[in-house]
Amino acid sequence: MQKSISLQPYVKEVEVSINRQMLKENDFGYAELGGEMITAELEIDFEGELVRARLEYDKRLDYPLMKLL
Repeated sequence: MQKSISLQPYVKEVEVSINRQMLKENDFGYAELGGEMITAELEIDFEGELVRARLEYDKRLDYPLMKLL
């Protein structure tokens, strides 16, 4: 996941972590990845302007939300 994000235009740095404690095998023998399991921080460089952002699950909204840092 980290490598695929780093291939996107303007991405300078990226760090992705997955809460593996939340991974549970389903009836078919594999685990499904959900937005609540992922935290990502990235740095974007667009025309010399640097922006840092973080993707993190927001329990109140029940949604993975991207925020500028």
